[in-house]
Amino acid sequence: MASKQHENVRAPGSKPGENMLWGGRFTGGLDPLMVSYNESIYYDRAFHSQDILGSIAWARANHKGGILTESEFSAIESGLKKVEVEWAEGTFKIVPGVDEDIHTANERRLGEIIGKDIAGKLHTGRSRNEQIATDMRLWLRDELRTIESFLVDFLKVIAARAEKEIDFVMPGYTHLQRAQPIRWSHWMLSYGMAFSDDLERLREVVVRVNQSPLGCGALAGNPFNIDREGMAKELGFEGLLMNSMAAVSSRDFALETMQWGSMLMTHISRFAEDLIIYSTQEFSFVKLADAYSTGSSLMPQKKNPDSLELLRGKSGRAFGQMAGLMMTIKGIPSTYNKDLQESVEPLLDHCKTVSDSIQIATGVISTLVTNPERMKAALDPFMLATDLADYLVRKKVPFRDTHHISGQCVAFSEKTGTLMDQMSIDDFKAIDKRFEKDVLECFDYEKSVEMRSAAGGTSKASVLDQIAALKAVLA
Repeated sequence: MASKQHENVRAPGSKPGENMLWGGRFTGGLDPLMVSYNESIYYDRAFHSQDILGSIAWARANHKGGILTESEFSAIESGLKKVEVEWAEGTFKIVPGVDEDIHTANERRLGEIIGKDIAGKLHTGRSRNEQIATDMRLWLRDELRTIESFLVDFLKVIAARAEKEIDFVMPGYTHLQRAQPIRWSHWMLSYGMAFSDDLERLREVVVRVNQSPLGCGALAGNPFNIDREGMAKELGFEGLLMNSMAAVSSRDFALETMQWGSMLMTHISRFAEDLIIYSTQEFSFVKLADAYSTGSSLMPQKKNPDSLELLRGKSGRAFGQMAGLMMTIKGIPSTYNKDLQESVEPLLDHCKTVSDSIQIATGVISTLVTNPERMKAALDPFMLATDLADYLVRKKVPFRDTHHISGQCVAFSEKTGTLMDQMSIDDFKAIDKRFEKDVLECFDYEKSVEMRSAAGGTSKASVLDQIAALKAVLA
């Protein structure tokens, strides 16, 4: 058993290690477990298009630099395009034990199509260290731009609903206790502004992701005067990474993406938590569409907000991926180390989790049914205690005094079982003689929200200003 476990793993008729890009140095075979432990082809094949685009740009630059002839470049370009067709059509055959990663697989197949003599020239002057960094950045740039479009769509829905349902008034909460009346739209925009900040941060992340490491070699640079600017332009990069050692060893772009995604998912989680509460029968402010709910296997009456609970739960998954990568890279020496291979799988899953979550959140808020009557019914006069204090402030009474006086009114209401808006003017005057008949005008929820008219407040004009600001970011 022991000898079989450690037998050489290689293609039939090949010499030990010859099919690996690094194989010439080695004369012995690899432990089969080490082969699978080391290979990344089964997940970094997600970068097949990016790897081929980068290889074509590389071959073109080497042709311009005199390394490849016109016919050699044409053969390589044509062959790589045929390889990409195989990936796209699902006919590419991975060779276990040989195709260590996407770079090895593409070059191996290229050699089968155009011959190893010409295909073997493709790798002149380059390293897989720069290839994987290039592939990851190209893939991530495009993925983040797609995620950006999903986030824009999400924010458009929030802005549209906030504008349409601006007249709905509901309790605002602190400590999950009723606090002050607010507009439903104000609640939606509280998250809209957080997601708007996420959108702006995402756009900044994309700029840093979209920098080219191609042409940096394994760590020291390229000896054939490769045109890095030309390759970067062909691949749509916005600039060059200017230190070859940093370019191949840094995964800050992946980590920053995950940090960004973790913050976004934190906001999505809190958004989901509020809606879970608001959708309970005790609140019934909102009702989820059937498309984003599930039932119980035991209790026929149940309608569970699983979409929102999964959004809340997957925030932990996203944060864990980010924290895990930080621990992976925190102690590795310069420059490239195989530890960095561990940045690929969590990045792929993180981006999918974030992308899917934004789309689910968009679906939830798009199809949500609101119940403004239940929102209104949840309001109570105690929520206007601050308005009562503000009433006396306008009569030049110091706020610290008005706060105490309003508290006495609350205590009287609780002691006598009389709702505050049902207290008589005599009741109020008995507490403080500065109360007048117009004090009863304080007990108007619509008036209360309209009084909060400073920028950022919950008055209609302020909310409309917030909607306009959000739309400006989207534009």
